[in-house]
Amino acid sequence: MGHVTVDVMPDGSSRPGGSAFYAALQAARLGMRTLIVTKGAVGEIERLVEPWLGELDLRVLPAARTTTLVTSGRGAARTQQVLAWAGAIGEEVALDTRILHLAPVARETPREWRGRAGFVGITPQGLVRRWSREDGGVVVHAPLDPALLPARGDAFVLSETERESCEALIAGHRGAVVAITAGAEPTTLRLADGELVRVVVPAIERPRDDVGAGDVFAAAFFVALGEGRSPQSAAAFANAAGAVRIGGIGAEAIGDRTAIEARRRSAA
Repeated sequence: MGHVTVDVMPDGSSRPGGSAFYAALQAARLGMRTLIVTKGAVGEIERLVEPWLGELDLRVLPAARTTTLVTSGRGAARTQQVLAWAGAIGEEVALDTRILHLAPVARETPREWRGRAGFVGITPQGLVRRWSREDGGVVVHAPLDPALLPARGDAFVLSETERESCEALIAGHRGAVVAITAGAEPTTLRLADGELVRVVVPAIERPRDDVGAGDVFAAAFFVALGEGRSPQSAAAFANAAGAVRIGGIGAEAIGDRTAIEARRRSAA
């Protein structure tokens, strides 16, 4: 659940984006029956996602505009600008799902929903973002407001650049597993008992495009945890999923289970 976005690239072209899109496609390629719940201009989002509708399902809550982002740079140096915002996703959404991934990009996901979710995974990056018209919509990080989080979260994934903004989350969810990615550096896991573990990231000889890599990591991590893997094993699998994604360009570089397991074994 989260905004599927229009991502405007440095050359002026656009493509579908947003954590919900990349994570959902990764989950689908791991064999999960996958639904994106999003909000925006219905026809525009349907056209953006149409090439992948054979792999996943889509539910669009109507809005006047689709969230539109201008993205430049890579990794920790990436900057974004919000050109349009679709608005918050309301708490009236009804779900019945084995895994719910709350994947905000721009403070849109609700604290509550109706129905059942067996496992709740959260990528809070969109909850620590702020922007204003006065500043041209440029996105900056700000401390996470705990009131934006749902009462329940079984696992969280955030990046090292978001760590400071999410200190309250890390301190306040002692029973959850927290994964903190750091690009090519090892992923840090904070286990449910508070123990810290580092999981090595596979080396990537020719990185090509890292947009959505963190979302791919999160989806693979949540799926693996939902399958009963240990957090360490789930993180190794998710690191391999991210490596597969970075080795190619765009959504088509998102790997299936066979490609990810092969990448994981090659890094062992």
